[in-house]
Amino acid sequence: MTQPTRRSQLNAIKLRALVRDHLGVADGELPEVGEFGGGAALLAGTAAWVLLDERPERGLGAALAWALRRDAAELHVLADHSTGTLARRAQGFNYPINVWHVEGRILLPAVAEPLPVAPAVPGEHQVLSDVIADGGALPVVEHGVLAGEVNGLEVCRVVTDAYTDEVRLEVGVGAHDREAFQMLHGNRPTTEALADVVSSVSAHRRPGAPRHPLNMLAQERALRTRLIAEPELIGASSVVAMAPPIPRPNVKDPIPCVALATIDGRSVVVVCSSGVDLDLVPYAIDARVASGVDDCLVVLPARDALDVQRRLAAMATPPLTVLTVG
Repeated sequence: MTQPTRRSQLNAIKLRALVRDHLGVADGELPEVGEFGGGAALLAGTAAWVLLDERPERGLGAALAWALRRDAAELHVLADHSTGTLARRAQGFNYPINVWHVEGRILLPAVAEPLPVAPAVPGEHQVLSDVIADGGALPVVEHGVLAGEVNGLEVCRVVTDAYTDEVRLEVGVGAHDREAFQMLHGNRPTTEALADVVSSVSAHRRPGAPRHPLNMLAQERALRTRLIAEPELIGASSVVAMAPPIPRPNVKDPIPCVALATIDGRSVVVVCSSGVDLDLVPYAIDARVASGVDDCLVVLPARDALDVQRRLAAMATPPLTVLTVG
């Protein structure tokens, strides 16, 4: 067993004090704090108490998994930020979940926040959609941002300069890559520069390509691209990309992506994921709410599917369906 880090020790002390004060019990009446990556957790009677420290907005699934493994009858989730998101997602389960906002040493009931309303793409940005297509990338709009993708990997983005208000198409994978590319190739015609990047990225994003950093990124979006091209993999007649329920923080962290499929004449929300993601089901609950479509299909590679994800999917209201692809 690995030795606890200083941060995990502090989280354990913090959780124990919060639960003790909230329940009004003596310290000796509480069990030892159990291991929980990104926070701390304990089981008090039949109730699981989980403190989310690192990226709490992505921690509800892991907290639920911890509670279910210990046959807890209810779950209490504690965090000092992002509790509105956690409370909103908790409403999508038929399992008792209480979300608490940590204010000092006091626990306040969290209030569910509505999903953000996506802004429209500025008109001066939209005119560059043809430039993106002419460069060989697929124009994609998400939460007011116009970008270009190659097999699911963002390779360019339209931005407004914060100092000059100049609208331009920046080429590159991620903000740092775009900035470096601009410094090195700023005098090249945008379409020419983008076409070169598209050609380079395409060589690595094709099926069967050797392992490379460019095909290790955004694998969930590569899966969505595959479903769009081969909708029969999920029994659909068509699959089209949809914007995510919340803005993506960056292009390099694995975050599920969303599509809308037509299956047997009905609309179905499809949430694609890659890698082991315990927060996939809470994310899919958000995606279903954002789309307004009840039927939801979670799709991921067979190697990444866990039994606990299927259990969480069955606990959603209404239940989600988990489907794996080879």
